[in-house]
Amino acid sequence: MPDKRPLRDDLQATLDARRDLGPDYDAALVESFVERLDETIAARVRAELTLHGAAPHKHQAKNPGSAMIPIALGSMGIGIPLTAIAAGNAGLVGLTITWLAIVIINVAAAAAIMRRG
Repeated sequence: MPDKRPLRDDLQATLDARRDLGPDYDAALVESFVERLDETIAARVRAELTLHGAAPHKHQAKNPGSAMIPIALGSMGIGIPLTAIAAGNAGLVGLTITWLAIVIINVAAAAAIMRRG
């Protein structure tokens, strides 16, 4: 069980300071104590996680693939006019290069999302 004396000492110091300074400083004193309390709680949680071998987990979306939807839709939206431009100006070679670039961009985006997720 962690030692509670430092937290009690902080509370006592806050109460003593309130007595000395008066009610004009109540908000600042409370805020200061709450910050120390938050730090103490966070340290205890970290210690418990370390003790039990649990690593803090990243917040993940329910479906990490859902982040790809805007990228895929954007690729399709941009791909249609690019297809017309590339095929009209450069023929099959331009069309192939355009869609190869779109595929590479989508694969790179998917890989980045999977690494992050």
